[in-house]
Amino acid sequence: MYTGSCLCGEVSVEVSGSITSIIHCHCSLCRKNSGTAFATNGFVNTDDFTITKGQALLSEYSFKVGRTRYFCKCCGSPVYSSNNDDKSRIRIRLGIFDTDITEQVLSHNFVTSKANWEKLETSLPCYEKHEPGR
Repeated sequence: MYTGSCLCGEVSVEVSGSITSIIHCHCSLCRKNSGTAFATNGFVNTDDFTITKGQALLSEYSFKVGRTRYFCKCCGSPVYSSNNDDKSRIRIRLGIFDTDITEQVLSHNFVTSKANWEKLETSLPCYEKHEPGR
């Protein structure tokens, strides 16, 4: 079981299953959404994800049709995102978790879009787009 919360603590979540396909994404959208050099994202099964507090405090934004990002309207923290093409799982930013996770990051993706000021020094695989198989 993983638990997490937004920056102000008004929205809390639980994940009862595993987190899969964890990657560091360097695309410009993830950089803008996170305000950092990259975002660390993973997938969880929708059935394993519960908002335990603050459902009414979630606001949403759709940059692309069918894809929605949910964030705390009090502090602006990203909570999760959904994709109408795959309703079986949601994408979550790992920074929201308050508990340690056991799964590991697989790769750096969209590295050709990385911020020019970032020095990418890693032993993880690096890909120009999504990791193979996705």
